[in-house]
Amino acid sequence: MKEFFENLSRYPRFLLGLILGIFLASFEKLKPLLRNPITAIALLGGVVGVLAFFFFTLRAMLGLN
Repeated sequence: MKEFFENLSRYPRFLLGLILGIFLASFEKLKPLLRNPITAIALLGGVVGVLAFFFFTLRAMLGLN
């Protein structure tokens, strides 16, 4: 039973490492785009737009009006 809980305690670390790795890999790919101010503003606007889309979609789906 001890091995089960040791194995279970590894999952949050794995999940955090996976999410952090995906974020860092994505940031490295987008880093060259941030040097030009126009593309940086467009990229920031796209990120804000995607977050707003998810926010309003989840709010409507959950009925949190």
